[in-house]
Amino acid sequence: MSDGGRRNWRLVRADTDAVPPSVRRFMARARQRRLRAAMPWAVTLGVLLVAGGLAWLVYGTSVLGVRQVRVVGTDSLTVEQVEQAAAVPMAEPLARVDLDGIRDRVQALPAVERAVVSRGWPSTVEVQVVERTAVAAVPMGEGFSLLDAEGVAFRTVARRPSGLPVAKLAAPGPADINTRSALVVLSSLTAELREQLVSISVPAPAQVSLGLRRNRTIVWGDDTDSEKKAQVATALLARKGDTIDVSAPTVVTIR
Repeated sequence: MSDGGRRNWRLVRADTDAVPPSVRRFMARARQRRLRAAMPWAVTLGVLLVAGGLAWLVYGTSVLGVRQVRVVGTDSLTVEQVEQAAAVPMAEPLARVDLDGIRDRVQALPAVERAVVSRGWPSTVEVQVVERTAVAAVPMGEGFSLLDAEGVAFRTVARRPSGLPVAKLAAPGPADINTRSALVVLSSLTAELREQLVSISVPAPAQVSLGLRRNRTIVWGDDTDSEKKAQVATALLARKGDTIDVSAPTVVTIR
């Protein structure tokens, strides 16, 4: 076939002006629809990536790990004693630290009534300690065992602290009935009685007696009506007599 009888085909880029405006608008709207449809997925993917990165940073690395333990509220205890009991794992991610476990270990110290453990971002574990308060001292050998208001013996000292009464108890402790009677009576005393109180003796639940200054004694009986007995005994402190018997507060004897 001669060249005159053959057709030569060439690909030619059409000028944009050759595309009708309506087609261009249709194609632009189609692209916008595709972008709008893809946008939520792209945003969600981005959020997940950021959240995953942050979670890994907080929970999986030592970037926000424990670098300091702050102890507050100690009195008889030292900061070192609390830190040793707390056993906080240093450099562990702060978000993964077992706060309840630390609290339980600190509260196992006899002198600690309760503990509160919290995170202090970015790298601190704070241990707030509330120590037990002694209300009586029980003679133990050559020293004294301090009791708190719940009857817990939490510390042994060589000398009785000033202002604490001596509690004469055979088996001091929260479960001991004589200890509980002593605590009930002690909690009911007026300020005047507390000022003069030297000792409390409870050989049996119904045989409570108080030892005051100048060798005076108050026969208390059992721990019932303790507030009334305290008021009656306080009113009789100015009377002469070494022994005030308020075991029956409506029929008082002084001798």
